[in-house]
Amino acid sequence: MRGKNLGIIALASIPLVMTLGNSMLIPVLPIIEKEIQISSFQSSLLITVYSVIAILLIPLAGYLSDKFGRKNILLPSLLITAIGGLVSALAAWKMADPFYVILAGRFLQGMGAAGAFPVVIPTVGDMFEDETEVSAGLGIIETSNTFGKVLSPIIGSFLAVFIWFLPFVFIPIFSAIAIVMVWFLLDAPKRADDKKKQSFKEFLQCIRQVFRDNGRWLIGTFVIGAINMFILFAFLFHFSSLLEKQYQLAGVLKGLVLAIPLLFLCIASYVTGKKIGKNKLVMKWTILTANVISLVPLLWVKDDLRLTYLSLLLAIAGIGIGISLPVLDSLITEGVEKDIRGTVTALYSSMRFLGVAAGPFIMAILMEKGNSWMYYVLAGAAAVTILLTLTAIRPSREEAT
Repeated sequence: MRGKNLGIIALASIPLVMTLGNSMLIPVLPIIEKEIQISSFQSSLLITVYSVIAILLIPLAGYLSDKFGRKNILLPSLLITAIGGLVSALAAWKMADPFYVILAGRFLQGMGAAGAFPVVIPTVGDMFEDETEVSAGLGIIETSNTFGKVLSPIIGSFLAVFIWFLPFVFIPIFSAIAIVMVWFLLDAPKRADDKKKQSFKEFLQCIRQVFRDNGRWLIGTFVIGAINMFILFAFLFHFSSLLEKQYQLAGVLKGLVLAIPLLFLCIASYVTGKKIGKNKLVMKWTILTANVISLVPLLWVKDDLRLTYLSLLLAIAGIGIGISLPVLDSLITEGVEKDIRGTVTALYSSMRFLGVAAGPFIMAILMEKGNSWMYYVLAGAAAVTILLTLTAIRPSREEAT
């Protein structure tokens, strides 16, 4: 068990690194806009391009991890992430007009992310037989992910105080730490030889059958996860801009305030992961309740609110998202066979990245148009997750016990 605990620690370092590598830039985007003279829309592309390439490559990474083993995909992916951060850092340091090369570095980071975080979830599922242990392990992974989101604005803001592109420099450093931990601490379960020999055509037929049998709840769960991430990254992008332009906060203080909703999200993820268990009916109603919690405060958000009130509303929305995410992870991981778990969870991660990509992109467009009803858009998205939970997630009688 000690070896598995060390393996979970190693795996937990990956979402922490991936989250730091992406979310760390959110508080720095307004600074980047000034330093290299780009618009809010262009700065949002630094988040979006990372996510878009990940969306396209994640399914391939899932298939490769099922075929060749989880660790054999995790290590090269972390290396690519490090190289991407290095490219962005060198461009920012040495070039007079670095935007497109920074974007290329973010592209490489997205490629690395595609083969790293999505493979973590099925690896946890492979390590344990008992569903309660799987849920607890996934809770730790999701908490590490959300804890990375808490640290990201603080670390990003702190580093940018010294040199604006220093967050890019630290991405290879964080990636190197994760590589060492995975290399030495993770003893990933070996793949059976007959599964390794499975042809791609046979594999696709197997996936098709899974969606034929489970399509309604799988697709519903995928979309709920994507919308959760869309809401989170949309309001973080807007909140970061407001803190600097309206509330005149900068540096570490800005990072600390931006971290408030993420801290509540992190705590909610950790507690939920420890308590959720394996009853799928309980999971359904937990997801539903979580998304109601996310929806209600979004209806009250306005640009002219006092900072304390705005932070409180976003913290409550963060609690809802924090409750939902580990339950969605468990529902998917425990709902499919191990042989294709990597690919199915990768498809789910791809949908989550779609939400990450769309959040800042759509919010930037709404901000440039001066739409005062942008938070009603986010509340409407949360309402869609509630409808999907009611209509798509329907556990059988056996799964509800």
